[in-house]
Amino acid sequence: MTLTQLRYLVAIADADFNITLAAGRVHATQPGLSKQLKQLEDELGFLLFVRKGRSLDAVTPAGVEVIKRARALLAEANNIRTYAANQRRESQGQLVLATTHTQARFVLPHAVAQIKRAYPAVSVHLQQADESDALDLLGQGEADMAVISTSGDTPAAGLAVPLYRWRRMVVVPRGHALDRKGAAPALAALAAAPLISYESSTRPGSSLQRAFSQAGLEPNIALTALDADLIKTYVRTGMGVGLLAEMALGASDEDLRAWPAPKEISECIAWAVLPRERVLRDYALDLVNVLAPQIDKRDLRQVMDGNREPDWPPPPTWEALTQTITN
Repeated sequence: MTLTQLRYLVAIADADFNITLAAGRVHATQPGLSKQLKQLEDELGFLLFVRKGRSLDAVTPAGVEVIKRARALLAEANNIRTYAANQRRESQGQLVLATTHTQARFVLPHAVAQIKRAYPAVSVHLQQADESDALDLLGQGEADMAVISTSGDTPAAGLAVPLYRWRRMVVVPRGHALDRKGAAPALAALAAAPLISYESSTRPGSSLQRAFSQAGLEPNIALTALDADLIKTYVRTGMGVGLLAEMALGASDEDLRAWPAPKEISECIAWAVLPRERVLRDYALDLVNVLAPQIDKRDLRQVMDGNREPDWPPPPTWEALTQTITN
């Protein structure tokens, strides 16, 4: 039995038994992959897949157990390779980040640029997704880190490291009826207006929905988007009042009027969520340190290695963090 055979086995399972697709994913030929599967089954003494003619149709009960253990073995083998690369101080590799549009567009550029300056041979790959999909990518091993936000609750998946706190902003075009009032609109005024916000705002358990519900109000969500730039675009058309992250506003938005959202709408926290059972390359932890300079790199490494429980300092505000990562 070899690690290559186990890798082929898992690839077949992940490709829904499509040998051609699995072979392409592991850069093998279809006959070569089939031959390795047969050799593995011969060695084990039982079938791992149910056949239907020449095709694979399902995983046998014994195959389910073998595939589960194969995944664990492959994960540990990868951890050993990663540990060795860190020990050798290798400065090349890849870093896959699953993150939201707001983080990718407005937060990560300066931080990623710092990592690229320190590790020019590292390629960085951004996979944009909403919060739940980003955590799924992390759990499936398709990302090294997820950078997401919540309204204060610690993400349940992985090891969550708090990065910074941020507020939502109320945004209207200059000259809008709310702008002429000369003060930040109250929650009741927002409930009376069509709102343009993030897609997550429509979920019953969202912090935005809770804020209105606790005040006995119901928001009128006229349009949602994953993309903060799209929210601003539709605000400019006069379709409604925008609610978006403060990081998404900049010098190019002088045609918009913005205020912090009413106090009933809770503050949010951005998190770097790391896999608990995987060894990460040093440059991945360096990125966390750039995004959370309040956390000592040695403490982060000890928590990742399981040598201490997480006891993170309070995260700074976005204003405080941005002064650090842009200097």
